[in-house]
Amino acid sequence: MVPKAKRDRYAKLVEAIERYRYEYHVLDRESISQAALDSLKHELSELEREYPELITPNSPSQRVAGEPLPQFKKVRHEVPQWSFADAFSAEEMNDFDTRVTRFLSGTKPSYVCELKIDGLKVVLTYEKGSLLRAATRGNGEVGEDVTHNVRTIESVPLTLTRAVDCIVEGEIWMSEKELERINKERTKEGEEAFMNPRNAAAGSIRQLDPKVAAARKLDTFIYDVARTSETLPTTQAEELAYLRELGFKVNPHFKHVPDMDGVIAYWETWKEKARSQGYWLDGVVVKVNEHALQERLGYTGKGPRYAIAFKFPAEQVTTIVERITFQVGRTGVITPVAEMKPVRVAGTIVSRATLHNEDEIRRLDLREGDTVILEKAGDVIPHVVQVLLEFRTAKQKPFKWPTHIPDCGGDGRIERIEGEVAWRCVVPGSFSQKARAFQHFVSRRALDIDGLGEKIVEQLLAEGLVSHFDDLFTLKEGDVLGLEGFAELSAKNLIEAIDKARKVPLSRLLTGLGIPQVGEETAHDLSQHFGTLAKLQKATEVELSDIKGVGAKIAKSIVLYFADKENMRLLERLSNELTITKDAIPVRVTNSFFSGKTFVLTGTLRSMSRDEAKERIKAKGGDVSSAVSSKTDGVVAGEEAGSKLDKARELGVRVIEEDEFVRLLG
Repeated sequence: MVPKAKRDRYAKLVEAIERYRYEYHVLDRESISQAALDSLKHELSELEREYPELITPNSPSQRVAGEPLPQFKKVRHEVPQWSFADAFSAEEMNDFDTRVTRFLSGTKPSYVCELKIDGLKVVLTYEKGSLLRAATRGNGEVGEDVTHNVRTIESVPLTLTRAVDCIVEGEIWMSEKELERINKERTKEGEEAFMNPRNAAAGSIRQLDPKVAAARKLDTFIYDVARTSETLPTTQAEELAYLRELGFKVNPHFKHVPDMDGVIAYWETWKEKARSQGYWLDGVVVKVNEHALQERLGYTGKGPRYAIAFKFPAEQVTTIVERITFQVGRTGVITPVAEMKPVRVAGTIVSRATLHNEDEIRRLDLREGDTVILEKAGDVIPHVVQVLLEFRTAKQKPFKWPTHIPDCGGDGRIERIEGEVAWRCVVPGSFSQKARAFQHFVSRRALDIDGLGEKIVEQLLAEGLVSHFDDLFTLKEGDVLGLEGFAELSAKNLIEAIDKARKVPLSRLLTGLGIPQVGEETAHDLSQHFGTLAKLQKATEVELSDIKGVGAKIAKSIVLYFADKENMRLLERLSNELTITKDAIPVRVTNSFFSGKTFVLTGTLRSMSRDEAKERIKAKGGDVSSAVSSKTDGVVAGEEAGSKLDKARELGVRVIEEDEFVRLLG
């Protein structure tokens, strides 16, 4: 017999632990610290060790189950598990709205928008308020019994707030932070890393040993009541509140909107915010709010008529590479480009993707006519990540790297740059190369001449109106009036924009000149150090190498540029047309982690743009460089980080992941 005092204490412990679990996971409120909660759990476990007869299947201690299962049992669902139809555009959503209204004989419903979690669907069955079974969706009729693993998830209530018989549905997910932790452990143990949180969550739930699932911090959001012994609320919004009332964790970002315009506005908002939530989202689930109207709409053979999944723009799609062409950059470097069958990816139509270099084509074994997977994340340039070899036929021949490129000068010969993977024109100065140099000179980060776009620059060059950068400042309105697309007002505006650019900070001029190896950050460093163009022109390699953020390679490139007589004549002519000003000296913060240190950014950051990251580092007293060297204090690595990350690891430079970077910024 268990003494009454012990039984009472045990009951209070169970009640308290469950209440704090509910507050933490459902109400997002931490009434006591996790350490204090762990202490209560420890006391409960000690009582159970002393009095094993106290243990019930729904004790908080039983979340971590015992022995591994030999196999999964099959479960026939009491309620069919449907799939939603998908929509990918506002037009398709308006079509859905039209179909719903027509089916309801003109009655206009309101809608509830819920975030579509990219995880693993779970079906939970409760009898008299106690968890009886957890099952995967399976084929919609038969799933797998994964109760032993789901019981380990803290946000899943083992006992509801009242003795209800119900079946609910939701999503099991894993945070990106937890995925990162697990993958570090797996890599350390020589195991293959999980590709994404969804796969990791699914792999965790389908473990025969529940200790594996328990060791991974899985979470849930419950979103639907399939059946209940109580009276179901009359709307979808009220149903979500009902689930929360029973003790389930519900995603807090759902919204009741009056019409389809509200749905599209919600989708637009979350399309931008989706990547910053810490868990994966792949769209918005849109449901008719009124349950009476849901019942009238009913189901098709595949799913409910009253709901649809409004997907976010895909970041990976398949397409066909029709041909491989070559682009000549402003410095004569050759970049191969895949010209593809146009396809929509990440919200835009794409028909071209950079292939980077010859080695990348060989790594992919890419051939003209291949079917490929194309990836584009946010504003990142689209790139080919994989060739689908099962679609290849005998027609796709290995790609042969050329020896001549027509857009190069002279006879078009190209050569591989010594010690690099890139190729360049043997004879520089082709029209294509000159056009790109001009476009760079007038770009936003250089002289910032508004209205001088790619086509206008090409027209000016083709008509012989400009040949060197300084020629731009000799143009008159009458010179450009004859160009295609120009009238009096547009000609006047262009000349005014050019005149406005006559006063330019030294760093912007250096950026625009296109000195090899000198990017925006290095130009800023040079400007801050030397102050004037005259002083910079006289600098030696040794002087330049001593500047933080400027290595020996960059120093040599700068000296060679100023040693070229043609470049010096250009600078003399530009000096006659421009007023070159000193850059403002930034106010330096001296008490932050970034103060007095130099950082390099690589890859794509989820939480901010590259320019914003640069400005925030500078605002904290740090410097930003474009190249990694032994003088670099840290490399901030986002997604798709490239060779700069490899260089940092090679040199032993500290690598700062995005989460840490944001924390350091405060």
